[in-house]
Amino acid sequence: MVLADFPAFVSLWQEPEVVRYIGQPRTEAESWSGFLRIAGSWALEGFGQWAITDAADGAFLGQAGFFRGARGLGPDFDRVPECGWVLTGAAQGRGLGREAVEVVHGWLDAQGFAGPTVAMIEVGHEASLKLATRLGYRPMREIEDDGDRVTLLRRG
Repeated sequence: MVLADFPAFVSLWQEPEVVRYIGQPRTEAESWSGFLRIAGSWALEGFGQWAITDAADGAFLGQAGFFRGARGLGPDFDRVPECGWVLTGAAQGRGLGREAVEVVHGWLDAQGFAGPTVAMIEVGHEASLKLATRLGYRPMREIEDDGDRVTLLRRG
């Protein structure tokens, strides 16, 4: 991601339908913190999230990649890279999420530090669960996180 992506990043995280399975709409300040965490992940870990952009016009459509969430969910989850993906409402349903998540996994798998990855998906978010399963993620356990039932998954 680049600084010019930030206004669209803010808009993405304010779309109620986009974040319904991953939290609440974020303020601009909360989005800025998230944006900086992405940059910091690349600088400190050597992996992070990429911007998903429209090939035709470069418009920001979402993000996909890896991070360490340090969520306090146990060493089997917290100590390995977590995969996450999110698309604007306008970009959903076009196969872009699948394409992006397959590409980021291909990139990670080719790295010398590659290993297991994890994901957290809210119970009922069938599209993301289907995508995670397609990529080889398998359920570890179901927990409550911030008032929502989520499934923790592991790949590799």
